Amino acid sequence: MNFSPRESSPTESGGHDGQAGTEERDDAATPSRPTDSWILHATDNGVAWITLNRPRVLNALAPDQRDSLISLFSRASADHAVRAVVLTGTGKGFCAGADLRTTHAAQAVAARPPGEVARLIKLGAQRLISAVLDCEKPVIAAVNGVAAGLGAHLAWACDLVLAAESARFTEVFVRRGLVPDGGGTYLLPRLVGPRRAKELMFFGDALGAAEAERFGLVNRVVPDEELPTAARAWAQRLANGPTQALSLTKQLVNASLDVGRAPAFAAEAAAQEINAATADAAEGIAAFVERRPPEFRGC
Repeated sequence: MNFSPRESSPTESGGHDGQAGTEERDDAATPSRPTDSWILHATDNGVAWITLNRPRVLNALAPDQRDSLISLFSRASADHAVRAVVLTGTGKGFCAGADLRTTHAAQAVAARPPGEVARLIKLGAQRLISAVLDCEKPVIAAVNGVAAGLGAHLAWACDLVLAAESARFTEVFVRRGLVPDGGGTYLLPRLVGPRRAKELMFFGDALGAAEAERFGLVNRVVPDEELPTAARAWAQRLANGPTQALSLTKQLVNASLDVGRAPAFAAEAAAQEINAATADAAEGIAAFVERRPPEFRGC
């Protein structure tokens, strides 16, 4: 499955188990395949489309690719032409997590001095998840296939999750003898509660799209061939909405999980004060009074 702002078409993909280290063929950078082709990026009608494009390794993330994603989310926040973001992948994978082959993690862990692994996690996987959570525009994950490890956490960090029927999610860390990272131990308990989170992380079993929807991890499950259309429809609705109000709403909901009632109420009132001065707020009220659909401009 290949996403673009307007068209979708089948894309060849290898791999079946969501493990970046098991693929027979690698797509490492060569003069004919630069690493910047590993992420496709385009803005169309207010929607920034970010597509992971390493189908042979189920879109496992190399460090440079991860850093490019962080930059793209930062740019989306600052770009007034962008009013919504869609994150997806080509082929059979949404994202199989960190590519251990490009980071040489297995060989390097034992040789690293104390504190070095923690520093790399903070500056790498956790920084990526924070970039999604902190993006000032609403972000939709269109999960087209395997989402494993950091790839699953990348989906959980998005504001809305659409999943193809063939999508599956796996907390794969326990299979590698690792502790979950990339914000997983923060995100999952808040989404499904501590018991479900422990079940997923202790056993590392794959979770199908329908079950993920039942757990509340996915907003909608759609047939594979309908995922691009569904993502485009939701993204366009967001892009046509009051951008500042959506941004403030996202910040309030995310922050509410970490604060008590009093600071949450104070933040809500402050956000309403800020938003009241926007042109979109004035347009929304005028449209209501005039009994017509609002025409929001994102400012």
